[in-house]
Amino acid sequence: MPYPRTLYDKIIDSHRIMPPAEVADGAPGEQLLLYVDRTVLNEYTSPQAFSALREAGRKVWRPEAALGVVDHVNSTAPDRLARTADGEAQHQIDYFIRNGRDFGIEIYDVLHPRQGIEHVVLPELGWVMPGLVIAAGDSHTTTYGAFGSIGFGIGTSDIEHLLATQTLPYTRLKSMRVTIEGALPLGVTAKDLVMAVIRRVGAAGAHGHALEFAGDAVRALDVEGRMTICNMAVECGARVALIAPDDVVIKYLAGRPHAPSAALIEQARAAWDELASDPDARFDRDIRIDAQSVAPMVTWGTSPDQALPIDGFVPDPASLPLAEQQGAARALAYMGLTAGMPLQSVRIDHAFIGSCTNARLTDLRAAAQVLQGRKVAPGVRAMISPGSSTVRREAEAEGLDAIFVAAGFEWRQSGCSLCLAMNDDGLKPGERCASSTNRNFEGRQGAGSRTHLMSPAMVAAAAISGHLADVRTVAEVLA
Repeated sequence: MPYPRTLYDKIIDSHRIMPPAEVADGAPGEQLLLYVDRTVLNEYTSPQAFSALREAGRKVWRPEAALGVVDHVNSTAPDRLARTADGEAQHQIDYFIRNGRDFGIEIYDVLHPRQGIEHVVLPELGWVMPGLVIAAGDSHTTTYGAFGSIGFGIGTSDIEHLLATQTLPYTRLKSMRVTIEGALPLGVTAKDLVMAVIRRVGAAGAHGHALEFAGDAVRALDVEGRMTICNMAVECGARVALIAPDDVVIKYLAGRPHAPSAALIEQARAAWDELASDPDARFDRDIRIDAQSVAPMVTWGTSPDQALPIDGFVPDPASLPLAEQQGAARALAYMGLTAGMPLQSVRIDHAFIGSCTNARLTDLRAAAQVLQGRKVAPGVRAMISPGSSTVRREAEAEGLDAIFVAAGFEWRQSGCSLCLAMNDDGLKPGERCASSTNRNFEGRQGAGSRTHLMSPAMVAAAAISGHLADVRTVAEVLA
């Protein structure tokens, strides 16, 4: 097409089935039928879709384009067993495995050596490549934008449609770009960057948009850092997150179990090099952020946009814009905080490192660097749940598990774990957790639980301090 296009539009146009290119208008709101390259399934969001397929007598159109992983309801206890003590959870797992067998889809059960959280497993297999469209029954499917792929979450009825046809009815989104220039300051991570973006944009600021991240600070990140940013883009309302692919992505893909051969990757490079927004492409919204202005971040409320630099103070709702005051007051009441409190005075009961946001090998290395030679504060229960069984083995090969255990962390198995407490990991009412996860909603980690989001290194700093803490001052090893 002759007009300048964004990366998002280029991928959508290459996957559009109907209407044909000669009659499509390419404008936001356009209704189209979209081809979907791949999907990943889990035991929690897929059962109804499979039941509907059975009732209609339909088959899965391309079972080889789907992969199933058990991750949401399984136990992450250090000693992994084939079956969980929770009967309902086990029923979900059993039905999931049966569905995979009956419909020809490969399933990684809890004892599979590559089991793990879906958005950790798919990339580490090499299943995510530039230019793909991937849809799955989980909102954090946006993670795959780190590879220059479109990923988005879908509902149960959409999962059924996708499995039966390999297509989805789709509405073209508006476009938004966040450019982050400059070098990251000491102690600032990809998690801090995206939390700063969410605070700036607001919890619904990117609603209806595909959000592209650009700039020197983004290009300097490794692929795992880019996955963290794209994963959490949904927390400011974005349906899609994207970063243009480059040599960092190609290097990450090379040699992975299901990645193309080196020869095929080399053949694909010319096409992948075209996967960038045209220089004069128009974005419906354009934001610029100076990386030097970003500090280690923590949330104080019950929405990911209710966040501040760690050296800040709990805000007074009356000082916020009128539209935010009621929500802020409710958040402070729920979180048991008082306006004006230094964030670093907030004591914690739990520290958790895990989730599809921050449980990859680089995340664990960052936490281990802070924890080396230190101990978890008295009264704090600290847990690490690696993002996959592969990550767990890699961490053990580097001796990271020994550092964690010596510091007083529980070294657990892989799974969603305390990210959403849909398993045997959960907080009691009133308990407060420093967490590397992606959501701090009311009750997210258990009924009445209180969650503060931050990077893995910041969780480690809080764990050894017993309260929210600035990793830049706690861990002099970072200097």
